Amino acid sequence: MRNLFTGVVAALLLGAAPSEAGTLVPCGGGFKSFTSAMKDEAVSRGHTKASVDKFFASVRQDPATLKADRAQGIFQRPFVDFSQRLISNDRLARGKSMLQKHSSVFNVMESKYGVSRGVLTAFWAFETDYGAVQGNFNTLNSLMTLSHDCRRPQLFQPQVFAALQLFEHGSFNPSTSKGAWAGEIGMVQMLPGDIIEAGVDADGNGRVDLRTSPADALLSGANMLRKLGWRAGEPWLQEVAVPKNLDWSKTGLTHQMSVAQWAQLGVKPRHGALGPSNLEASIILPQGRKGPAFIAYPNFRVYFEWNKSFVYVMTAAYFATRLEGAPVYTVGKPDPAFSGQQMKSLQKKLKARGHDVGKVDGILGAKTRVAIQQEQIRLGLPADSWPTASLLKAL
Repeated sequence: MRNLFTGVVAALLLGAAPSEAGTLVPCGGGFKSFTSAMKDEAVSRGHTKASVDKFFASVRQDPATLKADRAQGIFQRPFVDFSQRLISNDRLARGKSMLQKHSSVFNVMESKYGVSRGVLTAFWAFETDYGAVQGNFNTLNSLMTLSHDCRRPQLFQPQVFAALQLFEHGSFNPSTSKGAWAGEIGMVQMLPGDIIEAGVDADGNGRVDLRTSPADALLSGANMLRKLGWRAGEPWLQEVAVPKNLDWSKTGLTHQMSVAQWAQLGVKPRHGALGPSNLEASIILPQGRKGPAFIAYPNFRVYFEWNKSFVYVMTAAYFATRLEGAPVYTVGKPDPAFSGQQMKSLQKKLKARGHDVGKVDGILGAKTRVAIQQEQIRLGLPADSWPTASLLKAL
């Protein structure tokens, strides 16, 4: 993690499908032997031995990549804290300046791909601070290191072969190409497979340049979102006021009703009007019923194809609305957030009761929130998916 407040999503931008089908090379063991196996696999996929040898000639294992992969404590922060840290007045002001400076690019993006300008600007801000911090890790070394590591080889090995494709087309230099520690490249941090599938030469210079061309980066990001399922012209997230007697068990991403049904239950927008009445939507309480509340439309779910972190997704989606004129959300008075150790203790208890919380990592992610809500329902507690001392005690 290069900076606590920029490029925070590097390890999680893994939504693209592999560019080539193939078998998984066994992870672990000696790095040199692993590299030989990857080279053999590349040749079996139809790449020439000369090309493969040249591509892998400079590859090295990178301990710094592994260190960065293990250090993601920032995602333990609750939404209010996380969002306030990422959305500074300076970042907001610069974002609005970028919207004006590149308005013609955003006009094309919205008309061609249907992705709202605030959405890509928020990603641009969080991923690289508007292109200023794109990462200094050798891309191939990082991808190979994470492919060799047995934590998530299935996510990274396809990206190595995608980078090989880019190399053969003259758009990737294995010895000099740099980016984020998890292999993403450019202003909005796209993996090699993303570039192959969604890269756009928006400025018409004959190549896709995600590092120095805002037009290429923004339109490529928009194209990727469209391919991931973004629905043109529809909203994604909006702050709402919810009645105090709302059935909290109906909240959360696993529950959906039409906007019209939510309105009948007393859900009201804090700014503007609710989205189309026929859209299916969820009510999200990132810090429980006493904190801020949002209505999440279908496009919100596409964010999880870009990034898997709940708190990041909430913050990026909310920042996009701020860039387009929404006011600061109402913080409320949520119950105190758990520490990382308290969250791990809770996750262990939930896991012992048979819930799938994913990794016991002290992070209140989507799976942990679902498990909390199910236990709150079982115990007769307000089922708002927010962990409290009373829940931990009851378990």
